[in-house]
Amino acid sequence: MENKNICQSCSMPIALDHVKGSEKDGTKSTNYCIYCYENGAFKDPQITLGQMISSVEKQMEKMNLPGKLIEASISKIPKLNRWRI
Repeated sequence: MENKNICQSCSMPIALDHVKGSEKDGTKSTNYCIYCYENGAFKDPQITLGQMISSVEKQMEKMNLPGKLIEASISKIPKLNRWRI
């Protein structure tokens, strides 16, 4: 079952409006976070799946999050809408 409360690019929780990305018309995105998506476009359209996984892992490690949480988060990334091509 797909979790609609996470960014469909990086797996960050997006339940709160202040972390949601924005569409071209300024509305909040229901699919992507502010770090991945702004003004209706991906901030880094050339990023690869491997680069995204590495980036998320490094950021979560900097936050001193538990290893199990990091593994659970990065394991979701390949299944997210952005990467299902």
